[in-house]
Amino acid sequence: MINLSTSYMGIPLNNPIIVASSSMTGNLEGIQKCAAAGAGALVLKSLFEEQILAETAHLSSYAETSEHGEAYEYLQGYGLELGPKDYLQLVREAKKEVNIPIIASLNCVTSERWDAYAKQLELAGADAIELNVGLMPTHAKQQGPKVLERYFNILHDVKTRVQIPVAMKVGPYFTSFAHFADRLTHDRAEAPPFAAGRRGMTAEEGKISWQGVDGLVLFNRFYKFDIDVDKLTLVHGNPYSSPAEIHYTLRWLSLLAGKVGCDLAGNTGIHDGRDAVKAILAGAKVVQVCSTLFLNGLEQIGRMQEQMQAWMIEHDFDKLCDFRGLLSQIRSQQPQDYERLQYIKLFTDIE
Repeated sequence: MINLSTSYMGIPLNNPIIVASSSMTGNLEGIQKCAAAGAGALVLKSLFEEQILAETAHLSSYAETSEHGEAYEYLQGYGLELGPKDYLQLVREAKKEVNIPIIASLNCVTSERWDAYAKQLELAGADAIELNVGLMPTHAKQQGPKVLERYFNILHDVKTRVQIPVAMKVGPYFTSFAHFADRLTHDRAEAPPFAAGRRGMTAEEGKISWQGVDGLVLFNRFYKFDIDVDKLTLVHGNPYSSPAEIHYTLRWLSLLAGKVGCDLAGNTGIHDGRDAVKAILAGAKVVQVCSTLFLNGLEQIGRMQEQMQAWMIEHDFDKLCDFRGLLSQIRSQQPQDYERLQYIKLFTDIE
């Protein structure tokens, strides 16, 4: 019998298809529909840092004319606590109504107060937290190491406050993505050098409390825009991924599998069951889907499972672990094929 069950960050799943953070998972009705369609788990629509800051600014405006600084500080703090109220309620309701894992999502660009929100999400019943860190460095004076440090700071602050698993969803635009992934996960009992001294933490305390990321999601997609040459304005670009975008995801899944100390989730470009199989062959524990559900409906989740099962029967695999990582670089007899040699061969064969 074909078995699609798996685990992600230690959480048991009936199948590896996770509905990614989107408007489909932003309310209880959508969550129930995703569960009924057969999703193995889902990631709630993100709570954005900008939402919290905007609400805080609105509340704080009432105290700006006050001579009492305490009033301003109080209202600012109240805004930060009030912001996630509805989101926390959604987590609680989702846990009552569906029987699949619920992963809360925080879309953040700084480490300020997100550890406190993460703790509240844990208490509300979230099975895990996904940190969607959408940094796009556009300032010429912003140096690379400082950008990386923001990722590590956010992860460190959250991991030191919660016991549930934490995943990080990142983009592909790093000078050395392999090094970045390694630093997120390497030696999970050892603190990174920036941990000591933050928030009064001693070097020894930082070393004890630090844990690396439990899951790495490859990749998030930055907002796409286009240019209307007739109206001379910026316009929205295509919000959906295409199957062609899976190639970069597969490359990094296959290069990182077995080399980093966390579970890998394939995200961009996965549109059907065969794409899911590709990601698992490359080394992914699970896949996250979004665009294909908008384009084909939630029924696509069931179709993907059927396609995966048909492929497994054809190739005589009973379980996902039978072929997971089979085509990762670490298990290859020709590891060079995963790097530049593949590119060279492609073009030297074209005369």
